[in-house]
Amino acid sequence: MVDLKFKKTVKELEKLKGRHTELVSVYIPQGYKISDIAALISNEVSLTQNVKSKTVRKNVIGALTKIQQQLKLYKKTPENGLAIFCGNVSEKEGVADIKIWAIEPPEPVKIKLYWCDQTFKLDALKDMMEEKEVYGLVVMDNGEAAIGLLKGKALKVIRYFESVVPSKTSKGGQSAQRFERVRDGLIHDFYKKVAREVDEKIPKDVLGIIVGGPGPAKESWYHGDFLKTDIKNKVLGVKSVSYANEAGLHELVERAQDILAEASVMKEKKLLERFFTELQKDSGLVTYGLTSVVNAVQNGAVEIILVSDDLEVEELEVECRCGHAYKKFGKKDDEHTCPKCGGTMGIIGEMDIIDALEDLASQYSTEVIIISRETGEGDKLYQLGGLGAILRYKL
Repeated sequence: MVDLKFKKTVKELEKLKGRHTELVSVYIPQGYKISDIAALISNEVSLTQNVKSKTVRKNVIGALTKIQQQLKLYKKTPENGLAIFCGNVSEKEGVADIKIWAIEPPEPVKIKLYWCDQTFKLDALKDMMEEKEVYGLVVMDNGEAAIGLLKGKALKVIRYFESVVPSKTSKGGQSAQRFERVRDGLIHDFYKKVAREVDEKIPKDVLGIIVGGPGPAKESWYHGDFLKTDIKNKVLGVKSVSYANEAGLHELVERAQDILAEASVMKEKKLLERFFTELQKDSGLVTYGLTSVVNAVQNGAVEIILVSDDLEVEELEVECRCGHAYKKFGKKDDEHTCPKCGGTMGIIGEMDIIDALEDLASQYSTEVIIISRETGEGDKLYQLGGLGAILRYKL
């Protein structure tokens, strides 16, 4: 899943608009020299001196100066490149509020760009926001097997191996019955090996596993007592393909498009259906709202936290002049009143809500699932406050 901080930052930048062409976007590709970009920015500073509008000239040079200072923090370009956005984001005419964002993206930057406009140039980053969901793939017959991972549209073969199962024709005068018993034993051992390799090579957090193969072996393996229950439960479907090697993995991806299209949406849908069904029944096995969910987690009662990807809340560390300080969940723009003296508290630290919930959940073996607003159920959760929990037991 795409990092939520990255997604939130891109969405934040997308909302910003300059009063003039004062917002600067800079993309530095992986492997490109920082010094070359620094030289480009210096040249742009010189060119900007010719801008007629005094206000625009001042704000653009201010942004370029901040970018120069930011570039000095890097000895070399980060592994995936760098994207820098800077400019006057003040909504008031004549008032400067120059802010800068430096992003090390989750995927390699492939373009070199300097762009000055009323909006930031975000197309390259928005392309990276598309979910790269990961699925496990297995193709097999009695003679060979291949295991792969599908991340987004990229297929990676992680294991290929052959069996020692002989063909059905016995040789050397061996009795047919004895030959079949030996062959069946070798097939059984091979099936166990395939299951063991799947257990070891496919990550536990894949969204699902798809099985394929050219003959009946795939069904015998899947329906037999070879796979662990938790892995078997992740199998989304079994498809017929022509090969049990790398070519078979590629064919399996093509034949399983119907499964892949529904899998991620269905996972969210089932969880939300479960949540709202229990809520409607008033069973006491779900709760919602920030305070209730956090309390339930701290009591060890939460199995799954459901959090909207648009939830605009953070964990804030606040401190009062009287010396009282503590952590709380809330919005930065809210007024924070000291419960001890009634004074106004200042923010001295902050953490993204998802990071804070995951830190808390990790202490209680609780799973955090991020829910998109793009489905009706997801939007319903957002309208309910954006945060719910499925409980292990009633509180």
